[in-house]
Amino acid sequence: MKQYITDNIAQHIDTISEIAETPEIIGAIQAAAKLIIASLHGGGKIMLAGNGGSAADAQHIAAEFINRFNMRREALPAIALTTDTSVLTSIANDRVFDKIFSRQIEALGTPADTFIAFTTSGNSVNIIEALAECRRRGITTIALAGAKCLNVAQYCDAIIPVPSYKTPRIQEAHIMISHILCGIIERELCTEQPEPQIVI
Repeated sequence: MKQYITDNIAQHIDTISEIAETPEIIGAIQAAAKLIIASLHGGGKIMLAGNGGSAADAQHIAAEFINRFNMRREALPAIALTTDTSVLTSIANDRVFDKIFSRQIEALGTPADTFIAFTTSGNSVNIIEALAECRRRGITTIALAGAKCLNVAQYCDAIIPVPSYKTPRIQEAHIMISHILCGIIERELCTEQPEPQIVI
């Protein structure tokens, strides 16, 4: 058990260290941040989606944008396309599961928006469908992926590949990278607001 624990910690450290030491990945994070900032400056919103644990990541980061990350500041518009069970199940039931995100983008997306996809495999058909729909509508696209990202790469304005084939290590890195993006965007777009006065 101790060996399993230390092996997993070592894998995590190795993955994060490789990201830090790879200029192309650092550059991809910078490019993604600039795209999100431009979208928000232009009156757009951030749409996010993923499957399984990546769905939870999409919801997590949408909450960081809307509420706060490090700063007390104005809300930033974001929506996780993974949260409305009535919409998700109606699309999956009446159409196909592959369309659960692209149909929402068809309804909600505008050319000012940015779509962020979380995909550890790079092969999720519903994510590829969503990215393709964004392309048709002129919506900016960003993907956080793993080492295998060829299928989604062709649809993305920016792609951030985590240099790992292990799903847990990829997901751990996705949260770190997403938090970095949130921090950059807050620093660039927002001003710190004072703590609200509580009147009793």
